[in-house]
Amino acid sequence: MSEKLQKVLARAGFGSRRQMETWIEAGRVTVDGSPARLGDRVGDEADIRVDGQPVSLRQRQEDRTRVLIYHKPEGEVCSRSDPDGRPTVFDRLPRLGIGRWISVGRLDVNTSGLLLLTNDGTLANRMMHPSTGLEREYAVRVLGLPGPEALQQLVQGVELEDGSARFERLMEAGGSGANRWYHVVLTEGRKREVRRLWEAVGATVSRLIRVRYGALKLPPRLRPGRWEELDAPAVAALRAQIGMAAEAPAAPPRTPRRRTGPARGQHVRRR
Repeated sequence: MSEKLQKVLARAGFGSRRQMETWIEAGRVTVDGSPARLGDRVGDEADIRVDGQPVSLRQRQEDRTRVLIYHKPEGEVCSRSDPDGRPTVFDRLPRLGIGRWISVGRLDVNTSGLLLLTNDGTLANRMMHPSTGLEREYAVRVLGLPGPEALQQLVQGVELEDGSARFERLMEAGGSGANRWYHVVLTEGRKREVRRLWEAVGATVSRLIRVRYGALKLPPRLRPGRWEELDAPAVAALRAQIGMAAEAPAAPPRTPRRRTGPARGQHVRRR
């Protein structure tokens, strides 16, 4: 049995398949001592190295998929490090023994709300791919009161510098004074797309919060800077939603371990 190299590396937690392809093209990956090429397939016995470091057999095995819901506060960036010294979303996450957390899309520094992270690069790539059609829902506070024509234009289509864009749905959500709240739904994640759409009709976004990604909603009691982990049934439902096969059952531990997870009946862990 063999698999595409980028899929093996993504499943091992190094990043998305697309990112692994750029690493392969950049010469950062070798297979059996030779530079890897796009399209290479590898078996269990292949000697795979990233930046000269071997990818262990344990890393290459499909471990349990983990998914976090993180309530990103304003002021944090979605990069692993920031040249300006700003805090990153990865600073608050639990440590992984193998692999690393991969964000499912990004939120800009001034946007808060739901950010999904996983240790499975294949799952992250599938969730971000336009073919899945996963909806992203945002709560938007707009300065001023856009007219009916502007609201209609936002759902019919606006020409941006990188192509036409529109909201799949736009719902009024109240407000008072100079500010109005709306909920908007997209099925793609272009850079600053929500803000740019409103700006195209002359409106200013004063606050932006992502409240839903696919079927996963931002829990109302989850405070900014905190995370919850999905339980196994919720991860299985997520995989099914995006057309991924169910995971094989995990092997039982060799020695008994003290229970540290949620009590029976709970669906998440909070930190």
